[in-house]
Amino acid sequence: MTQNGTVRLEVNGPRVDVILARPEARNALNLPMCEDLIEAFQQIAAMPDIGLVVLRAEGAVFCAGADMKERKGRDEAWVMMRRRTAFRAYEMVGACTVPVIAQVQGALVGSGGEIAMSCDFIVASSASTFRFPEPQWGTVGATQRLQRIVGVARAKELLYTGRVMLADEAHRLGLVTTLTPPEALSETVDDMAERILRAPALSLKLTKHCIDAGSRTDLASGIAIELAAIDRLLSESDWRGSVDRFSASIGSEAKEQKG
Repeated sequence: MTQNGTVRLEVNGPRVDVILARPEARNALNLPMCEDLIEAFQQIAAMPDIGLVVLRAEGAVFCAGADMKERKGRDEAWVMMRRRTAFRAYEMVGACTVPVIAQVQGALVGSGGEIAMSCDFIVASSASTFRFPEPQWGTVGATQRLQRIVGVARAKELLYTGRVMLADEAHRLGLVTTLTPPEALSETVDDMAERILRAPALSLKLTKHCIDAGSRTDLASGIAIELAAIDRLLSESDWRGSVDRFSASIGSEAKEQKG
């Protein structure tokens, strides 16, 4: 458990689960939860053997957005401090060097979307819903990550109207990469995590780095980033062993198909 008790960490071998733990408040994001998310990912950064993170939530709701109750009686300076801390939390999630999967059930609102979109991708229940009502609440938010995933026009429509988007539409738009029946959500994420963790850890980290860094530059520069990663892989990993293991696994799969 982190300092404020709003986020819980569960370590299981190379997998860490980061769990939003305010179910009584529908996991609404408040300042202590922002601080706990920062702390959780700082702890993960210091764990040398971690290969994957699953970010999920307790209860029926992933995150009901910002906890507006904590703003009562606050001044503008406090609100700006709180928002900057939230952005720091999102940045910490996004800066994690290993794959981070968001496991979403129930409602995802506002800041909950920022948390989930900071992960590498979202696996969601078909019963989940998505809403970005910041303008309707008299504030500004989700203007940057959302447009980069669903496009400028669709992001504007979702933010201007604050409408509830069902899971099927979120999947079509690419906000959700994998959609599952509610009862299969945990198993689907577990299977996906297990498959990801079969890859050598350094290969995963360098692949994530290349995609993230390459998305912010032109193709030629992106290729240079990938070549630098390959050079590091050849000098720091057992790449010959990886080739042998991959070849053996292909042979096993072929025999199973013939059988």
